[in-house]
Amino acid sequence: MTRPGKIIAIHLSYASRADQRGRRPAAPSYFFKPASSVGVSGGTVERPAGTELLAFEGEIALVIGTPARRVSLDDAWSHVGWVTASNDLGLYDLRANDKGSNVRSKGGDGYTPLGPELIDARTVDPAALRVRAWVNGDLRQDDTTAGLIFPLAQLVADLSQHFTLEPGDVILTGTPAGSSVIVPGDVVEIEVDAPDAEGSPSSGRLVTTVTQGDVPFDAEVGSLPAVDDLQRTEAWGSREDAGLPPEATSALSPELRAKLMEAPTAGLSSQLRKRGHHSCFIDGVSANLPGSKIVGTAKTLRFVPFREDLFASHGGGYNAQKRAFDAVGEGEIIVIEARGDATTGTLGDILALRARARGAAGVVTDGGVRDFDAVAEIGLPVFSQGAHPSVLGRRHVPWDSDVTISCGGATVQPGDIIVGDGDGVIVIPPSLAEQVADDALAQEIEDAWIAEQVAAGHPVDGLFPLNAAWREKYEAATGTGAGS
Repeated sequence: MTRPGKIIAIHLSYASRADQRGRRPAAPSYFFKPASSVGVSGGTVERPAGTELLAFEGEIALVIGTPARRVSLDDAWSHVGWVTASNDLGLYDLRANDKGSNVRSKGGDGYTPLGPELIDARTVDPAALRVRAWVNGDLRQDDTTAGLIFPLAQLVADLSQHFTLEPGDVILTGTPAGSSVIVPGDVVEIEVDAPDAEGSPSSGRLVTTVTQGDVPFDAEVGSLPAVDDLQRTEAWGSREDAGLPPEATSALSPELRAKLMEAPTAGLSSQLRKRGHHSCFIDGVSANLPGSKIVGTAKTLRFVPFREDLFASHGGGYNAQKRAFDAVGEGEIIVIEARGDATTGTLGDILALRARARGAAGVVTDGGVRDFDAVAEIGLPVFSQGAHPSVLGRRHVPWDSDVTISCGGATVQPGDIIVGDGDGVIVIPPSLAEQVADDALAQEIEDAWIAEQVAAGHPVDGLFPLNAAWREKYEAATGTGAGS
């Protein structure tokens, strides 16, 4: 085949891959790859100097046979001329640098090997194609188009709504679970076939060997590669495969969460004070949703003071702020260190939408919130210093996540338990949470009984707190004495 005019690739399309990533798209989304990235079977691909996360992705490639513009779903497959194998190689070290466009992470020379043979699309059922990938002879991927979230014809029809698909254009249709990191010396083979079709047509094995580059990137002309544990996890496929320790198990069981939801922060902070913890308050923040309460474990995000060169290297692309909101887990609360500076926003409506979609329990920031009313309409509880219209890049540089931070004068570590209501937000060390919750609820029952006595006309002296005589009456009335 000749070099294609356009190469369009889809982000997520297989259910197995979406489940692995923990997010399933409602509609397909795409990116372009340059025609210069095309490679042939038997060729090589270079892992650039100073990088570690080159990953293979076995995919089915569709080659357009006849022009397609605003074609229907029923007619879309007739515009596909051929099917073949592809390897949508990507360098995760550069993934954060282009804000999701994948220009550099997916556009390198040789990053789109195709072939070696073309399968006539008229002879196969698009719902019964298979893609397999081997690394050094070991089978790593094996899935069929029955596992697609979006049928192949839908991709053609969808793209044709926006621009003309021309003969020779290539659509890379996504990779199933099993994609992982490859290193110099590895040999990757990809095959696409139709095992149930007459003659079992096959693309043959597309073979690519990884080599090591020796020319580093130049920091004077562009951003440098960088990786973190999130990129390592996604490149390798799991924390275990990336050689990372398992994520810490949350100390917040459903039963404990229910107790903390019932207990007010005032009662919880009182119990913490009794145990010598006087620095548990995140000061100066209030809720965007009056009457809302949040309970969750802390996922931390740290901003440092604005500096031009640091913002240039850390503020753009897939920065720490975006990574934190993309990785927040269900029931977690993103706690942001903004150094108490309310004169700029630390999140807006898009990030709030992402946190809500991920199941976050809320956000706490000692800075401001942009798109304040829109964030409130989304329904995500946010405790902050209030509204501010400024975008990122005025006061802060998003620096790091999942580290110990300071927020509103309190030290917060990843995994700490955060509770917030109309009285404010407190930080509870996980080891104390169960006992603090139980004692706070017991105190609530006691306080409710005391309130009844005060309402009945009794003076507070000796009643609040209970002296020995009133304590005896309380235990008798509630059956909470030592002999009960």
